[in-house]
Amino acid sequence: MNSLDTSTAHQPRARFALQAALAGDPSHAYLFRGPRGSGKRGAARAFAAEILAAAATADAEDARRRALLDPSPHPDLVWLAPAGAQHMVEEVRERVIRAAAYRPFEGGKRVFVIEAAEAMRDESQNALLKTLEEPPGFVHLILLSSDNEGLLETVASRCQAVDFTPLPAEVLERELADGTKVPLYGGESSRQPEEVAAAARLAAGDIERGRLLLSERGRELRSEAERCIAAAVAGGCAGAPWQALLEDAKQAGEDVEAATREALEEEAKSGIKRSAKEMTDGAKRAGRRRRTEILELGFELCAAWLRDLAAVAAGAEGVVFNRDRLEPLRVQARTVDLAAARRGAELVEETRRSLELNVSEELALEALFFRLETLLAG
Repeated sequence: MNSLDTSTAHQPRARFALQAALAGDPSHAYLFRGPRGSGKRGAARAFAAEILAAAATADAEDARRRALLDPSPHPDLVWLAPAGAQHMVEEVRERVIRAAAYRPFEGGKRVFVIEAAEAMRDESQNALLKTLEEPPGFVHLILLSSDNEGLLETVASRCQAVDFTPLPAEVLERELADGTKVPLYGGESSRQPEEVAAAARLAAGDIERGRLLLSERGRELRSEAERCIAAAVAGGCAGAPWQALLEDAKQAGEDVEAATREALEEEAKSGIKRSAKEMTDGAKRAGRRRRTEILELGFELCAAWLRDLAAVAAGAEGVVFNRDRLEPLRVQARTVDLAAARRGAELVEETRRSLELNVSEELALEALFFRLETLLAG
């Protein structure tokens, strides 16, 4: 099995489309679209490696091997990922648009991959249009996107779409059970099969989220969500249990902001030109994005717990996501009405969506949990 087959093993439609492209004449531009953690990144690296290997004038296997490395030393593979919440406009111009005019350093092809393409500003996307419309014959562009709404239609329409679907929970469970594939996210300890099964289902098809849920931070976030719902069921929301969720999200944002700032400063030392303001703004954007991601995950964990309560109350424990927390779910389900639990999950989702309108997070959480208390504790 080659690298493309391996990277798309759980994405048969994408594998078929990419194999067909390699068997013929690959298009000049592709859009790999689908949820985070569905394998787009690995597939893009493998697809780029096959293109460069096929066009190699010397050792094709060596070209493939170097292209598959992350980061890759192959001079004709340019991989652009946002350092913060957005791609820098000048970086897109310099490393993709202008660089696309230069002939390959070796072989006959150059491949440009733009990770999180939706994070390009409109200015960058508009500037990229001409390259997408009339690229040199030796250039192939691969855009990766988890949010199609963030891409201009004029950009998306100029790319051949390759769709990726969420990974099945069974696949995530197998991947997460292999400890060698789980990086350290703020610490790691032993994983029990029930916990792995729960993380796989709570991850909603996103392997990176599953890994996070098995980390120290993810475990704490799950515990905080459980405590918040328990407080609502027991009528104890006067203690503001939601504050812990806000604090977790804040700390995660600060950690990523500091790490991004350090990475940008290291890049500056290596010769990549950025102003102090660009580095500060980039680090802050990355921190805000991470803070939002963790807070949204907290909301989703609360909603999942309430849906599980409804399932246990209905005698359907087989569909429970929090499989490693069945006993506390059973205890709570004895006092919680099934319809109330379902309505509670809806309230959590409604509140999560309301945050997109820039309402106060703290006030929204306070209102949510007092409503949940009224609903669940009677």
